[in-house]
Parts: sequence; structure tokens; C-alpha cells
Amino acid sequence: MYLDIIRDTIEKEMKAIELLSHSVDEEYELVCKEIYGCKGKVIFMGVGKSGHIGKKLAATFASTGTPSFFVHATEAVHGDSGMIEKEDIAILLSNSGNTVEVLNVLPILKSIGCKTIGFTSKEDSLLAKNCDFKLIYPKCDEADHLGLAPTSSSTMMLVLGDGIACALSKAKDFKREDFHIYHPGGSLGKLLKGE
Repeated sequence: MYLDIIRDTIEKEMKAIELLSHSVDEEYELVCKEIYGCKGKVIFMGVGKSGHIGKKLAATFASTGTPSFFVHATEAVHGDSGMIEKEDIAILLSNSGNTVEVLNVLPILKSIGCKTIGFTSKEDSLLAKNCDFKLIYPKCDEADHLGLAPTSSSTMMLVLGDGIACALSKAKDFKREDFHIYHPGGSLGKLLKGE
């Protein structure tokens, strides 16, 4: 029983990624160019599972040559938005694009004057409509038996973010020795050091 469900979940998430690979369009190119030209940092913001994905993406961006960190959207309206500056770019993650905690940050970001990117599956959402740029990934069925738990959607968000991080790293000519500066520890650090 368990094995069948595990395999089914993997299949559903693989289909979601395949759907994503066919949806990459010119808007993604514009977003990459905007981030490439950013003079500040890339700030990921979200709550719930999207927030967890945002934390991972911030870490990936930072370790591959794009200065980045995560700010929890709820904490942002309680003072943490003070970490964000005008030259930064804020990427707001919400699968529905209507997550209240994420939308509440928009007026603050507008006041700061930084660029905003909505990261969502809904083109007609408030998030997509109110950001300077938008990354829309396809709506898909979640992989759990209830069709509710963020599974396929969060996987798509993660894969898309990884793709952008890798594209930026390549565009910046980020090399192994650069990676080693940020990642001297662990097995990767030893590998890059030649041990």
C-alpha cells in the first residue's frame, strides 16, 4: 500500500515538473535580467510551505553568486521589513497569490521603493496584479490523496527557483572557486578544496 502511494506521488510531481518545463516563457527571461541587474539583494518572502521553499531558494541564490536572504512575511509587518532597501528585489511566494500575510507586505515594499516579483500559480491573483513582475507557474493537482497538501505546487516553485538561480549563476560566470568561498565546509568544501 505505502509503496504504491509513494510511487503515485512521485509520478504526479514528475508530471507537474514536466508541465512546468513547457510553460517557461519570455516573462521568466525578463525576471532573470532584472535580478541579474539588481544592485542590492534578492529577498524571498512567504509563509507556510511557500515560506519554507523561500528559505531554501534564498540559500541557493546566496551560495551560487546572488546575494539573498529570506524574510518571513508575517515578521515583515512587525519590523523585519527594515532589512529591505530600495535597491533590493523582493520575490513574494504564494501559490494562490492571495495569501493575506504576503499581500500585507506589498504596501511596505512600495513605500521602500524596491522592485517586486510575484511568484504564484494564478495570473489573476492580487499578488500577480500588484507586483512589478510576475512568475506564473502552471496550476496543477496536488499529489496527496486529498488534493490539498502543498506537494506538486511547492515542488514546482522549488524547481523554478532553482532554475533561475542556476541561470543567474551561469550568466555571472560563477566558478568553482567562487562557490568554494561561500561553501568551504562539509563534503562539498572538501571536494572543492581537492581533498
